[in-house]
Amino acid sequence: MSLNYDHIFSQAIDRLHEEGRYRVFIDILRNKGAYPNARCFAHHNGPKPITVWCSNDYLGMGQHPKVVAAMEEALHDVGAGSGGTRNIGGNTHYHVDLEHELADLHAKEGALLFTSGYVSNEATLSTLAKILPGCVIFSDELNHASMIAGIRNSGCEKRVWRHNDLAHLEEMLAATDPDAPKLIAFESVYSMDGDVAPIAAICDLADQYNALTYCDEVHAVGMYGARGGGITERDDVADRVTIIEGTLGKAFGVMGGYIAADKTVVDVIRSYAPGFIFTTSLSPVLVAGVLASVRHLKSSCEERAAQQRHARLLKDHLLEAGLPVLESQTHIVPLLVGDPVKAKRIADILLAEYGIYVQPINYPTVPRGTERLRFTPGPDHNEDMIRGLTDALTEIWGRLELEMIKAA
Repeated sequence: MSLNYDHIFSQAIDRLHEEGRYRVFIDILRNKGAYPNARCFAHHNGPKPITVWCSNDYLGMGQHPKVVAAMEEALHDVGAGSGGTRNIGGNTHYHVDLEHELADLHAKEGALLFTSGYVSNEATLSTLAKILPGCVIFSDELNHASMIAGIRNSGCEKRVWRHNDLAHLEEMLAATDPDAPKLIAFESVYSMDGDVAPIAAICDLADQYNALTYCDEVHAVGMYGARGGGITERDDVADRVTIIEGTLGKAFGVMGGYIAADKTVVDVIRSYAPGFIFTTSLSPVLVAGVLASVRHLKSSCEERAAQQRHARLLKDHLLEAGLPVLESQTHIVPLLVGDPVKAKRIADILLAEYGIYVQPINYPTVPRGTERLRFTPGPDHNEDMIRGLTDALTEIWGRLELEMIKAA
């Protein structure tokens, strides 16, 4: 009997529907110069105006006049694509300039561009461990999927330590062969809970046990520090972290990923990582936009300050309304639902009835039972929008008879 491939594939999709975690992509277009306003095409009677509350373009830099102008200038100067890999025709002067800017941002000797943050994590972690014979990687249990993929693809020994639990990390380090190469991999800001890693203390353990450190700053670059260098800059520990990894598609508002480290480490990844070597480089149009964004945020704190104010304001409004917001130390505002079907239902009502767009976050992005809505207020979300969102959520919570938080 021959296999029924269609049946197998259909069953896989059916399981996602049954569990309430089938992903639906909302069809939208953002309105240039009017962020967070956008148009949604999920309705038959034409596009509907909506307010975006879940974008990772945290500071609205994807709409910034300097960024748009730089991209338009590059498009007319050099055309659309890069023309090849970095090794074959795709190493434009824009790429070289941006790597210098990113190295300077993190006070490192060098930097290396990738096509995305996912690729930079996967390529760097998998390559680094292969270069170090017998390497053991110590991974925080809440690390991003791209970090997990890189560690898995390295083929080296992996030890997972409880989230931000320094005692557990030290216990594992102490039990490992002192002569084995070691790499501690963690994030600075964890994007689903919004908590922060104790970077200085992790570096203390790395010093004590002769380990390298790898810090994923994708949800922090542009957002923290006097020049947007992330939590490592804010906490004055960038010089203690071996490799800092970041993205260009979140606070910087465009696309791409990178690492920053000393020249030798950067050269090793540049020379050995397949995910870098065999990929067409980022379009110079995109790189020009990132250059403008990085340079602007190095000198401007206005966007960061406004974003932090609005994140704090939204948390306060949600708490006052009795909604189950998970208090975080950062710009991430998670609202706990605890059920994938209900999370999707709330998001659907917000979009259809209130013109508010937020995406439900379900397993495997978060553990089962902790499904949530994840809000990312930006500098251009105003107080009226925050009040409107809070009122809408309060009405829906009551309509669906969901549990509220009792006042203290």
